[in-house]
Amino acid sequence: MTRWVVTDLDGTLLDHNYSWEPARSTLASLKQQGVLVIPCTSKTAEEVRAFRQDAGLSDPFIVENGGAIYGNNADGSEWVVPLGAAHSILRPQLDELSHALGHELVALEDLSAEQGEALTGLRGEALASAQRREWSVPFLTAPEALREPLRQLAAQHELLVVQGNRMSHLLSGGSHKGRAVEVLKQHLQQPDVAVLGLGDSPNDLPMLEAVDQAVVVPGAQGPHPVFQEAIASGHFQLAPAPHGEGWALAVMAWLANAS
Repeated sequence: MTRWVVTDLDGTLLDHNYSWEPARSTLASLKQQGVLVIPCTSKTAEEVRAFRQDAGLSDPFIVENGGAIYGNNADGSEWVVPLGAAHSILRPQLDELSHALGHELVALEDLSAEQGEALTGLRGEALASAQRREWSVPFLTAPEALREPLRQLAAQHELLVVQGNRMSHLLSGGSHKGRAVEVLKQHLQQPDVAVLGLGDSPNDLPMLEAVDQAVVVPGAQGPHPVFQEAIASGHFQLAPAPHGEGWALAVMAWLANAS
């Protein structure tokens, strides 16, 4: 059976200090068994390339909340499947939404080094890699009372706003993690692959809805409230521990049940 593990990174496989050490042996086991490990993340391609090199991964990856899919050809060259508009088109639209909303939506790229580090915990080249966007515009999440009006305004312009742990993200309408999983199945000509999906925040919902088995990885304070109903109904499973530890336990349980 062909199997994939499609996983969010920040807050899921990685803890909030960006460590994935508790999952190291499980990642090695997946590689040994020929299970594709496909990052599906809000991170940029630059950031994911660095993570893949560190983790010894070579499988395709989904970046910027479904803005594009990347992978490598047999000769080592890289292919990319864009799923929405480029950053250069989206960035002015964030400013237009700010004006229409009457609230300044501050883009990640416009933060100072100190502000960026305070928000993300990243500094130097790591922060610069996160700020160099190609398919989305991350921005400081609007106050709660403005979030639904903002989503409605965005939809009127065929745009999508998704919320992560640290910030929100502006993308083309239809560019989300769930669609990216379906497009990747078509691209790799594996429509019947068995997919385990793991995520932790609202921007992971489309991906978790698109997989065969969905696992919510909790934070230190438990799972995000957006998942409560799906967990209670059994539609989504809950990993038994936060971050990489819970990720590894959930993946190993899935492998055992699938064998």
